[in-house]
Amino acid sequence: MKVIRLDADPSEVYRPEAGAEHGKLKTDYRNYTAGPLLDRVYNTYLLMHTHQTVDFVRKKGAEYGACAQRRMSIMEALDLLDNVVDESDPDVDFPNSYHAYQTAEGIRQAHPDKDWFQLVGLLHDMGKILALAGEPQWAVVGDTFPVGCRVQESVVFSDSTFHDNPDTKNPLYNSQYGIYQPHSGLANVLMSWGHDEYMYKVMKFNHFALPQEAFYMIRFHSFYPWHTGGDYMHLCSNEDLRMLAWVKEFNKFDLYTKCKDLPDVMQLKPYYQSLIDKYCPGQLYW
Repeated sequence: MKVIRLDADPSEVYRPEAGAEHGKLKTDYRNYTAGPLLDRVYNTYLLMHTHQTVDFVRKKGAEYGACAQRRMSIMEALDLLDNVVDESDPDVDFPNSYHAYQTAEGIRQAHPDKDWFQLVGLLHDMGKILALAGEPQWAVVGDTFPVGCRVQESVVFSDSTFHDNPDTKNPLYNSQYGIYQPHSGLANVLMSWGHDEYMYKVMKFNHFALPQEAFYMIRFHSFYPWHTGGDYMHLCSNEDLRMLAWVKEFNKFDLYTKCKDLPDVMQLKPYYQSLIDKYCPGQLYW
């Protein structure tokens, strides 16, 4: 198998069709028009798109930015995800902990030389423990989008869920750039609050010994309107565009490894504990 350098473009690497082996076509994923979970998914996004405002995002960032909620290890946090089922996901109706291992194992198979990337797969949804801390799921899960500027068309259910969001009626926030400058960079954009930004803050606060690509993938992996929809490019810096290839590479495993064949967690734990010990050991601040 061809391997890549850390600074190489991941899109140059051969990848197997991850979804096909489970009898599910790639086009069957992220179906927001039909399916047994559609009502649950739509209602989650309706609440999210009603209540995620500039003021709300700033409030939550201040509330959780100090990582003063509790102390626990990565594995303890991962075990908590046994109790979280993502109500925004049309493809998954099982605990998020299994999805973490599925994603990590998919990356491990394709990138055996990059243990840090495998760990990103395990960590990426860990911020969803917020759903166990009293936060409603609309403030934890789902696709993210910038607040403080006009909503773009590729945001899920954008045509039917934002009518009661007060920011859409505020001239400061409803233009193309809103409160931002052209190409100011996604690091300077307020994203809708959820598990991505929370886990990014936890990683920064606890000084995870991972490359910047890892932090970036965690922070923006749910930003589907950008990395898949191609929107919001007018806010991106050159660094964002450089990182886009890594986010796209990660997304293939985040999305297409989802299946009902659940991994043997007890068999996998020792390996992933060794990665945790290497990059983010001990009791962490959350």
